[in-house]
Amino acid sequence: MITVKNEGIILEKTNLEFESKAVFNPACIQTDAITHMFYRAINHNDISSIGYCQLVGNKVVKRLKEPILFPEYDYEKKGVEDPRITFLEGTYYLLYTAYDGKNALVAYATSNDLVHFVKQGLISPQISYDEAEDIFRGSKVEERYIMFEKLYKQRDGKNILLFEKDAFLFPKKINHKFVLFHRILPGIQIIYFDSFSELTENRWRDYLKNLNDFIVLDPLYWYENRNIGGGCPPIETKDGWLIIYHAVENTPAGKVYHASAALLDLKNPLKVLGRLKEPLFSPRTAWERNGVVNNVVFPTGIVERDKKLYIYYGAADTHIGAKSVDLTELLTELKNNSLKL
Repeated sequence: MITVKNEGIILEKTNLEFESKAVFNPACIQTDAITHMFYRAINHNDISSIGYCQLVGNKVVKRLKEPILFPEYDYEKKGVEDPRITFLEGTYYLLYTAYDGKNALVAYATSNDLVHFVKQGLISPQISYDEAEDIFRGSKVEERYIMFEKLYKQRDGKNILLFEKDAFLFPKKINHKFVLFHRILPGIQIIYFDSFSELTENRWRDYLKNLNDFIVLDPLYWYENRNIGGGCPPIETKDGWLIIYHAVENTPAGKVYHASAALLDLKNPLKVLGRLKEPLFSPRTAWERNGVVNNVVFPTGIVERDKKLYIYYGAADTHIGAKSVDLTELLTELKNNSLKL
């Protein structure tokens, strides 16, 4: 068993219009003693933007009264959501979900100073589920990938685009290539590329034809029987890339979101070295179980301090909470749960 300490609620909504309904799902990155937190804020019109605050330890010492990113273009007119941030070769890459009211796609912005961000546009495939179905049938993916395609087409129509969320970059290139974690339901995949300009629709179509070769994790255990998705950008350790991800359980009472962890090979992150058979943590407190969306812990930000990991997460799509775990203890547990499949 892993000891998980509840650090409590870190951030709550305010009376400011842009964050008057909820704050949740933060991206976090540490410079010196400061943890920079970029969080999803939602107003009473259910439109999301990205707010910013600074933490010392888990105490908020600075918080902006205006969002740093907000909807500007048609592809994100209903929200910029769920940021993840990575520092790579002198640049901060902030990836987020762009929502237009129907389609959810991955976009990104860059910064050199964590203050000024420049939006770089969409990077995920703008391919309909209808087309994706034909591609999936020839790509040897499991039937459940096609089941999600049917679900979204029935709900939103044939022209609904492939639903893409939960994307982030690795903080280091592998074989001189960017490594992008992303999620096509119900699993987690990796795409490698030399430049963002490569991510054209033709490149994505070729990639989807061989999607089975790029799946890192698919749902496996009882608590992830619906789907999984990338959580926090990875931590590099001597034992491998440490990934904190979310897992969704279908229950008779509805969906329950859990947090879990996996360990990936440093040179080939498609190789899974270990994976927790039980959740790292689950909704337990009243503020995790009850909120805008009940029964949700959704990890998206992580920092390492004094050999401890501090995991920041959305709680019930309402607040931002934190848990802490001993890094060595978690790595030991993951190595003890090596997959021999």
